[in-house]
Amino acid sequence: MASLLPDLLRERALWKAEGRAVVFTNGCFDLLHPGHVALLEQARAEGDLLVVGLNSDASVRGLKGQGRPVLPEAERAEALLALEAVDRVVVYGEPTPRELITALRPDVLVKGADWAEDEIVGKAEVEEGGGRVVRVRLVPGRSTSSLLERLRQP
Repeated sequence: MASLLPDLLRERALWKAEGRAVVFTNGCFDLLHPGHVALLEQARAEGDLLVVGLNSDASVRGLKGQGRPVLPEAERAEALLALEAVDRVVVYGEPTPRELITALRPDVLVKGADWAEDEIVGKAEVEEGGGRVVRVRLVPGRSTSSLLERLRQP
């Protein structure tokens, strides 16, 4: 089950007191695939705990259009939490994770290398707090959009 933000922030305070590095990444994670798994494993390797910000169903529809997400947020959260690399999942409904990142103040913010550094939401907030931003290489040809396209072909 996804964490509620107030609970997550209480845990964050404990982790900080213990000196544990919190890594954050975010996305829709609709139809979890090996590209997602690789990104999450690389993200987890950057610290002690990985928190994943998950776009709500409404947020995914706003970003990807009607017919998305394929899986509802509760199922997407459940799949993410089943991965060894993922410690917590928190659902957010805003168009970007800026508010979530500002509240959480992760030590490391991870995004795929398809994002230009100057386009990474939350970069300034993380760096102002003494954290760092890491861009990881993506697995070529692995995306939910390309997977859905293949499924639509006869």
